[in-house]
Amino acid sequence: MKTFAYLAVAAVALSACGQQAPKGGAEKAAGPSASGRDQVWAAGSSTVFPFATRVAENVAKTTGGRPAKVESLGTGGGFKLFCSGTGAGFPDIANASRPIKKSEFEQCAANGVTDIVEIKIGYDGIVIANAKSGPTYNFKIDQVYRGLAAELPQGEGFAKNAAKSWKDVDAGLPAQAILVYGPPPTSGTRDAFVELGLEKGARKLPALEALREKDEDAFKAKAHTIRSDGAWVDAGENDNAIVQTLTKTPNAIGVFGYSFLENNLDTVKAATVDGVAPTFETISNGTYPVSRSLYVYVKKANIGVIPGLREYVNAFVSDAATGKGGYLQQRGLIPLGAEEHAAQKVSVTELKTIGAPEK
Repeated sequence: MKTFAYLAVAAVALSACGQQAPKGGAEKAAGPSASGRDQVWAAGSSTVFPFATRVAENVAKTTGGRPAKVESLGTGGGFKLFCSGTGAGFPDIANASRPIKKSEFEQCAANGVTDIVEIKIGYDGIVIANAKSGPTYNFKIDQVYRGLAAELPQGEGFAKNAAKSWKDVDAGLPAQAILVYGPPPTSGTRDAFVELGLEKGARKLPALEALREKDEDAFKAKAHTIRSDGAWVDAGENDNAIVQTLTKTPNAIGVFGYSFLENNLDTVKAATVDGVAPTFETISNGTYPVSRSLYVYVKKANIGVIPGLREYVNAFVSDAATGKGGYLQQRGLIPLGAEEHAAQKVSVTELKTIGAPEK
């Protein structure tokens, strides 16, 4: 069923290939036109992709309209396209596995995208996993950082990370070569892993915590820089591809969203982080250290102009989709609490727009 869903969306995307982005400043500044595009267009996070796809299928069935075109470009790629301009030649929605950045918001504003509605759809955890046939990993958050950081404190300064195996990082870890397949820099999963995993791990090291207190920018430069010596491999925006790589490479580890773990428990297993395994309960209550929120961002100006956009957005906050026990939970989405879910419904009904982020 999942394969069929992805093929269906791919077919829709192919049918839309003839649509070209408008050229010239006048066309870019114009509002969207229903005659220019007769379907919703969403682009961005690979983690949000399967959820957005499922909503698209469901809305098409209930309304009889064309299913939304959903593209998996990574969170950064989605925002770049979303913020490039107004009109039918640009997406109505940016799917994101992190909040929009100040720089992205400013890019939107510079290109005429000024009224943006933010919708939090649920939670996700970033898992560190390997093939079921591989060794079992029980990481402390600082061990993850010490295995993957490009440089580590040494003496009065920093030195290139020389660890070859996880046992080099800590004697209690498996004597397995450090080989991690993860998302590229354009991915929201990568951003979240760096901020929620590596940065938290870095702060456990006294020298780096001291650096943070002295110079936060210098700290982040060290904490956010991943090894480039082959220990970490950028595996593209498709988390499913990382899962498939692990089944063929049992000595490797993968970093990807929780929903892909839940859908592949027959072939992969997750490591614990600080003694906590990624589960529905630990992600929803925040005890799993590497948890995050998932979002969709909508151009308010396109609602009522692009056919089906209002229905698609409404469906994203419906009890049937993102409520507890909804069909997106069955795909691995961790739903919001009842109060927060209700707040998102209000936000969509009133089309509340956001201001510029602080960073």
